[in-house]
Order: sequence, then structure tokens, then C-alpha cells
Amino acid sequence: MAEEFHQGVVENFLAEYAAGRTPNPCLRCNEKIKFAAVLDRAKAMGFDGVVTGHYARTQEGPMGRTLHRAIDPLKDQSYVLAVLNTEQISGAIFPLGDTEKVDIRIEAEARGLAVAQKPDSHDICFVPSGDNAGWLRDRLGSETGPIVDQTGAKIGEHKGAYTYTIGQRKGLGLTVPTADGSPRFVLKIEPVTNTVVVGSREELAVSQLQGEKTIWCGPAIDEKPLRGFVQVRAHGAPLDCTYFYADGRLVADLDKPLLGIANGQAMVIYDGDRVVGSATICESA
Repeated sequence: MAEEFHQGVVENFLAEYAAGRTPNPCLRCNEKIKFAAVLDRAKAMGFDGVVTGHYARTQEGPMGRTLHRAIDPLKDQSYVLAVLNTEQISGAIFPLGDTEKVDIRIEAEARGLAVAQKPDSHDICFVPSGDNAGWLRDRLGSETGPIVDQTGAKIGEHKGAYTYTIGQRKGLGLTVPTADGSPRFVLKIEPVTNTVVVGSREELAVSQLQGEKTIWCGPAIDEKPLRGFVQVRAHGAPLDCTYFYADGRLVADLDKPLLGIANGQAMVIYDGDRVVGSATICESA
């Protein structure tokens, strides 16, 4: 699957950053490789599905087979699996989802498995050094450009806009301080002009998220507003919201404003612990 992985995950990762968005390669890997290419190959070979060590659960019910959070809330990985459609969920098997991870380690130790005490991995697998910015710079170059404030005034210079993220405060290297000494944060990345826009913390706040390329993990919803939760990071807190689907976009109106949301991130909608679906954030306000 090396070629599929390179095209579907690595090349996508580079293209998204080059376009000024912030991708999550783990979602793309689950979508394009583990539960698409691998699942298709497994079924073609006569297997029932693909078994992985993800911490998530599936349940049979009136809606068919649906995707749910794991029992262990600290290790729940349903967020990165929310790119699976109903057919892929039917071929997904998660034997660890109903067990706390500490108990999994105890069982692995009892069975003499070498991975029993293996540290959790938080790095991107194809960037083993953990230096994402350096890895991107080696492949996309390091073209310098301006860092500007909301008025368009240049207050610094960057060495590659794609190495910055929305909400970033440290490492900006600004040469012009604010009048009151307050910190600045990255508000926007403009790849066409190779410009990074910065501003105050308050300017990061958003109350509505809009996503495209929606994937339903069960029955699709319509324009009727529903109450639920939205999650925007792999281990982020679920946020109370009203959500609906209209004009080809999944929309979530947040009960409380959220700071530092970047286009390209995934927004995942939950009904309780059931995953409703996901979309790629394309606009926020």
C-alpha cells in the first residue's frame, strides 16, 4: 500500500499546507488507506473486515451499524475515525473500544507482549523526527514573506507561511510591538500572497463552523437544526452546539465562542457518544 499511502496521505498533507490549510494526516490515512484500500483488499480476499487497535466502538441498532466513542474517554479515537462511511463502518472491528487502556496494558504484560509498556505515539508517522516545520520546509522550500497586522502594516517576516498555524503565539519573531504590549496571534495564512496575518486573541474567536466534503457515519441529516456536540481536535473537548446541513455544508453554531480554528481541520458531530458525521472546515465566523 506504499504508493496509495504516499498519494492519499503524504501528498495530501503537503498540498493542504501549501494551500494555507491545516490537515490531519491520521484522518486521511483512515479514510484512504486502512478502511478503503486495505478494507477493499481484505474483502476481495474473502475476509469479513479490518481489525485495528483504535479506541472506538461500533453498535448495531435501528440506524444500522454506527460508530461510537470508546469507553476510555482519555484514549477515545472516534474523532479520527469519523471519515468512515456506513459501508466502511460495517467492515471495521475495534476490539479495544470497550476496555480501559490501563487494562489493555495489564493484559499485554500478562501475555508477555513486548509492547505492553510502549509509550503512546503523538508524532506523524512519516515525520519520525517530530519536526513538522523542518519536514515541510525541506519539501516546500523556505520562501520568506511578510507578517502583517489587520491594517496590512508589515511588522515582521516569516520563512515559510505553511510553518505557521492559526492561533500560534510563540516563535513569530515580530519586530514591531503592540502599543499596550499585548501578544499577537496568527489569524490568517494567505498562500497566494505568501502572507501571515496576526492580531489579538479576541480576534481568534469564532461562533460558527462550516464544513465541506461531509461524510455521514450513519443516516444523513437535513436542514432541521439539531442539538449535539462538535469536536475540532483529536483530543479536544466536545462543544455544545446546534448543527444542521444546508447548501452542501455541515454547519455548527457554537454555544460558546472557540479560539484558534484553522481551515482544513475536521469538525466531527456527535449525538451523545454516537458519531453523526464529519466535514472539513472551510469557513468560520
